[in-house]
Amino acid sequence: MHLAVRFLQWIFWNAGRISSLMAAGAVLGAVRIYYRKSALERATWLSSLYSKFYEAPDLKRIRKALDDNPPDAPEVVDLVRNEDSDLTDYLNFFEFMAYLEACGQLTKSDVAALFDYYLRLLSKHKDVREYVVEGRNGYGYLKKLLPRFPPEDHRIRK
Repeated sequence: MHLAVRFLQWIFWNAGRISSLMAAGAVLGAVRIYYRKSALERATWLSSLYSKFYEAPDLKRIRKALDDNPPDAPEVVDLVRNEDSDLTDYLNFFEFMAYLEACGQLTKSDVAALFDYYLRLLSKHKDVREYVVEGRNGYGYLKKLLPRFPPEDHRIRK
């Protein structure tokens, strides 16, 4: 009985310290939950972007045109000159992705892992690059993103 009374007195005298430790533990638990939810949300965004980009027929057509043609090919120049609606959808997709990166929903490594090749394809075609850079077209986030993905000779052509 004497031991129980001493234990209760110790708790009474140290209640402030005990509650501070419990609060610190609760904060650490909340931070852990936050990071898990953030990772899950980022994975959801990545999955959604992947599905949209690789499965949408309108984006496939533009991907094929940019991929199959050499830099500044007439087909690509026509797409830009006519402001083809599929091309603007394609660019809007990358604008949205660049916005998500700027907001911290996606990391630079996420963007590079999934879209490095296709961002370099955008940079490969001078007319597309210039269209993105023009202020009137509203691709401010993509304009900032493209310099990280310079064009490169990605296919050996004969």
